[in-house]
Amino acid sequence: MTPPAGGGDPEAPAPPAERPPAPGPGSGPAAALSPAAGKVPQASAMKRSDPHHQHQRHRDGGEALVSPDGTVTEAPRTVKKQIQFADQKQEFNKRPTKIGRRSLSRSISQSSTDSYSSAASYTDSSDDETSPRDKQQKNSKGSSDFCVKNIKQAEFGRREIEIAEQEMPALMALRKRAQGEKPLAGAKIVGCTHITAQTAVLMETLGALGAQCRWAACNIYSTLNEVAAALAESGFPVFAWKGESEDDFWWCIDRCVNVEGWQPNMILDDGGDLTHWIYKKYPNMFKKIKGIVEESVTGVHRLYQLSKAGKLCVPAMNVNDSVTKQKFDNLYCCRESILDGLKRTTDMMFGGKQVVVCGYGEVGKGCCAALKAMGSIVYVTEIDPICALQACMDGFRLVKLNEVIRQVDIVITCTGNKNVVTREHLDRMKNSCIVCNMGHSNTEIDVASLRTPELTWERVRSQVDHVIWPDGKRIVLLAEGRLLNLSCSTVPTFVLSITATTQALALIELYNAPEGRYKQDVYLLPKKMDEYVASLHLPTFDAHLTELTDEQAKYLGLNKNGPFKPNYYRY
Repeated sequence: MTPPAGGGDPEAPAPPAERPPAPGPGSGPAAALSPAAGKVPQASAMKRSDPHHQHQRHRDGGEALVSPDGTVTEAPRTVKKQIQFADQKQEFNKRPTKIGRRSLSRSISQSSTDSYSSAASYTDSSDDETSPRDKQQKNSKGSSDFCVKNIKQAEFGRREIEIAEQEMPALMALRKRAQGEKPLAGAKIVGCTHITAQTAVLMETLGALGAQCRWAACNIYSTLNEVAAALAESGFPVFAWKGESEDDFWWCIDRCVNVEGWQPNMILDDGGDLTHWIYKKYPNMFKKIKGIVEESVTGVHRLYQLSKAGKLCVPAMNVNDSVTKQKFDNLYCCRESILDGLKRTTDMMFGGKQVVVCGYGEVGKGCCAALKAMGSIVYVTEIDPICALQACMDGFRLVKLNEVIRQVDIVITCTGNKNVVTREHLDRMKNSCIVCNMGHSNTEIDVASLRTPELTWERVRSQVDHVIWPDGKRIVLLAEGRLLNLSCSTVPTFVLSITATTQALALIELYNAPEGRYKQDVYLLPKKMDEYVASLHLPTFDAHLTELTDEQAKYLGLNKNGPFKPNYYRY
């Protein structure tokens, strides 16, 4: 079809004057839409009321009636008219250009993968190609001390935060109880965590307790743009957006730290990147920093390395190994979010699939339990004989990765280590094998080895890549080897309430601790604090704790109000 003059879209339908003649009556979709000018003939009614009459197609394409004596008469013809719209030509000229249509298509494709949750993007497609670093944005108060994708998304983000508040009872209770005391008055907290609605509730709680906060994202894919916009609109200096480059990532962290007239005295980190950046670029800042709170196994590992080398300048609180983080966030959160992340990205069915989970710590335990419950055949790899024995007792087959790599449908890493899945493993995987990571860092899968000329990368949907070998084999790589659940879906808000409350209490403890209580080392939260966090969440379930009698407390050698377990107890 020849496109109309004026550069219109060649895929668009031609104007009415250029359309070919409509087909005969009763055929094609146009006939079903065209109103008849006259009264519709009752031939079909005659057929229903008189069984002796039959319909016959006339040789010129019209309808014919056949009477019982064999006489053929032509049925009255129906006069059809084409529906005409007065402004049809004008509307045609208003159709989006090809560029606009591609942008719209990309926006629809993006929303199709994210629209089931708060991970949905409200980004205006016209802004997709512009880096937030190149934009000049201000919030309603006139401040420009932030860098987010689009400040206009703030209203949507505020709704997300309000929804999250309903599922974070402990943080809201802490905000209410301690708001008058302002235990963080004077605290200047620089944070580097996932920026989600749940993190926003934590940040606003810290603000309500008297702290000033500046924030960046610890993962280039996990930021919810609308939530970042809502925080910026509320006055929080936030530097983060979904889909940052590696250069953007470090630039955002630097913007949080390197600001005139403001120096942090507390660090809240997730992964250790913020601590590493300050140690590398601004080591003198540690003279005024009172402490570090770290929540990931990767970040804690870095802190212990610094402590062992005698380079840790301030006290640090290991939130990752607190009971309320390990036994709730790591286990229950991953038990639910692993299925969510896999289902949204691949639409796969789990029943009968063969899955290998690398690592049987708390994250691995949660992943294995969920997949087993869905009918998957689950294998486990482990280096620790204690965790390995737990896997065997839980009914999982303990293997080496090389033994099953050719047959499994899904490979999931959750060890906190590096090069768990190497190029050799990737070469031996079956066609369409799904590869993903549930650990914090992107070091577990050797993704860099896949960026070679002989392999083709094909983006299928948001956070889903097909990596294609020369022989046609392909693997499905999720989130480029980064954390699956927060990159591709969301996590249960209630569980994050437990972790966020633990972080808030750790910040309060370190900030208000008298000099000398904590040395330049890594500490676990006091058991009493863990129990307090748990108790704040029990009313949600209408749960009622049993109280010890004086005689029972004396028999066990415990205080009636806790702590109820020694520090060495493993839950």
